[in-house]
Amino acid sequence: MRIKKDEVIGLVIDVQGKLLPHMYEADKVEEGIVKLAKGLAYLDIPVVVSEQYRKGLGETVESVSSVVVDYNPLEKKSFSCLDERILNDAIFSKNKKYVIISGIETHICVMQTAIDMIEAGLIPVIVEDAVSSRKENDKNIAIERLRSEGAIITTIESILFELTRFSGSEVFKNISKLIK
Repeated sequence: MRIKKDEVIGLVIDVQGKLLPHMYEADKVEEGIVKLAKGLAYLDIPVVVSEQYRKGLGETVESVSSVVVDYNPLEKKSFSCLDERILNDAIFSKNKKYVIISGIETHICVMQTAIDMIEAGLIPVIVEDAVSSRKENDKNIAIERLRSEGAIITTIESILFELTRFSGSEVFKNISKLIK
C-alpha cells in the first residue's frame, strides 16, 4: 500500500537532552530525526512531539525542537504515547491513517506506542534510521518485533520521496537537498 501525504502525521518520541547522548549512534540518529522533521515540514505534515518525564530527562534537544513546525511538546510518564490522554487526543485529532514515528528508545516507548497504535487501528511507520536505543541489539530486536506486529519499517529517504511522489516541484528540490 502506498503511503500518501494527506493520510500522515509525524510523531517524535522523547528526543531529550539527558537521554539522547546515551543512545547507540546518538549523533547519527539525531541527524536523522532532524532530516525527517525538516522533510515533514517541507511536506506540510503535522508533527506531534512527546517528552518523557521532562523534569528528569530534560527538554527535546534544540536541533529537533527548532525544526518541528508548531513545536508544542506534550509530556508523558507512560511509555506508550497512547496511554497519555493528551498525546492520544493530539494524535487522533488529526484524523490520519499513518503515523511516521522517530525517536527513542526503540525497544521501549517507540515499540509500545506502535503496538498500541496497531491495536487502535492506526498504521505505525517506523523510520529505522531515525530511531535508536542505548544498545544496538535492543533496537534490532525491537525493529524485528515491530515488523512482525504489523508496523511498516522504512528509512528517511524512502518515506520522504514516497510522500513527495513527483520530481520537479519545489518540495522535491528541498527534499533532494536535504537527503544529499
